[in-house]
Formats: sequence, structure tokens, C-alpha cells
Amino acid sequence: MSLFKRFFIPGQEKVHEVPDDDIPPSRRKLLMLDDDKSLTNILKEVLATHNYDVTVVSGGAEGIKHVMAADFDVILCDMVMPGFPGDMFYRAVERTKPHLCKRFIFMTGHRGDTKIDEFIRSVKGLMLWKPFEIPQLMDAIRVIEKKAGQPATVA
Repeated sequence: MSLFKRFFIPGQEKVHEVPDDDIPPSRRKLLMLDDDKSLTNILKEVLATHNYDVTVVSGGAEGIKHVMAADFDVILCDMVMPGFPGDMFYRAVERTKPHLCKRFIFMTGHRGDTKIDEFIRSVKGLMLWKPFEIPQLMDAIRVIEKKAGQPATVA
């Protein structure tokens, strides 16, 4: 059984019905913090094909400005960035918009770093180890959206 969306076109007497599966899903908002331009360009393109509006910033200070201005469905955060690393960014978000903390996916190429490992354990965070593959990223997004109580929209 297919569900339908009903809409009325002004000037016409008829109510039109369109199957839900013909209506594109709404775009989700994703904030990506990483200072690696080549990585962010690739991920932004891939995520756009999965119905995400991606805002890319190169550090935590710029990320805070965006978080203060809007909420995001997913926050993809590198752990090692100049000046304002991922753990500091998370703690700032935790103080200002704690409901966004369950929307974080952390990423790093610094496998085995004791400080990063301790932080991830302390916040029960989800970590992607660079280099990762796109299916791993999409799986992580599904986990985060489920954890945050949002409907998963990634294919």
C-alpha cells in the first residue's frame, strides 16, 4: 500500500495525489570539520549525492560559529586540527548545544594516540580511522541518525 501526499494547486478545483516515493526526501544538514581540503572536497561531493547539505570548516573556532547559528543532523569532526582540535570543539558544543553531542562522528589518522583514545571512550564516541571507505562513513551516519532518533536517509 502506497502512501500519498495531497496538495492543492491554486486556481484548480482538483486535489492532486503524488506517491510518497516520488517525493525526494528532505536534505539533511551535515557539518564537517577537517583541515584537509582534498578529503573534504571528496566527502562533500559524495554526501551531496546522499541528500546532505554539507558545511565544511577547517577548524573548531569556525565550527562553533556555525553550530551557534544552526543545528546539524550529523557532525563529522576531525580530531587533529590546528589551534582548536576535535575534543575541544566537542566540549564547546557540549556546553552550548548538548543535544548535538549525540550527532558526532569523529575521525583521525592518529591510531593509537592515548589522548584521543581516552577522549573517545569518555564520550562514548564513534570513530572513523583514516583512511576509511565511503561505505564505512555511510554506516556511521546511519548509526548516528538512529542514536539521535532521526530517520536514516542514506542509501
